[in-house]
Amino acid sequence: MIHDLILRWGVTGLFVLAASECGLAIVTKRGPWTMAVSHWWHLVMAVAMAAMAWPWGARLPTTGPAVFFLLGTVWFMAVAVAAARTVAVFALYGYHGLMMLATAWMYVIMDPRLSGTGPATSMPGMDMDAAHVSSTGPPVWFNAANWLGAAGFAVAAVLWTYSYFSQRQHKATRCSLGNLGQAMMAAGMSILFVAALFRI
Repeated sequence: MIHDLILRWGVTGLFVLAASECGLAIVTKRGPWTMAVSHWWHLVMAVAMAAMAWPWGARLPTTGPAVFFLLGTVWFMAVAVAAARTVAVFALYGYHGLMMLATAWMYVIMDPRLSGTGPATSMPGMDMDAAHVSSTGPPVWFNAANWLGAAGFAVAAVLWTYSYFSQRQHKATRCSLGNLGQAMMAAGMSILFVAALFRI
């Protein structure tokens, strides 16, 4: 969770706007059924990530959501293999699959039993039960994965934002809203990964 109230509301706003864009795409865009399913995955993910920013979100069940978003990873990778006609499209679906995997990972690190580290492990930015807190801290590879997530999604947020403004210059507003939603989602995920590393 995020401890600073203003930052918490800011991250929540990013995910709510991203979820709204996904909902709009489901209602208004016509395309293959796989596209609608993909938008639904992103909508649910945005809601789940918004909840993680709040104290009550850290107390929600973790096993079911972790499995659910692992299935989301499988979905996007399967679509990438079955439907991608170019390397760029394959990479795009692969990125969406990584987003689902990152969401599943967030649920895993919220529950030491799921992560296999036992009750002695705690994440600096996550609220755990007092009995779970230990001076040893999380394994080094946990922090490495979280740093990778924080940096990777920060870069993705910059690239999606650049793509949004680039398309706006070429009057491609029809596609740019989706890019803006992806930029907001990537930025929010990057901040949540930072929150898993530090108390913010």
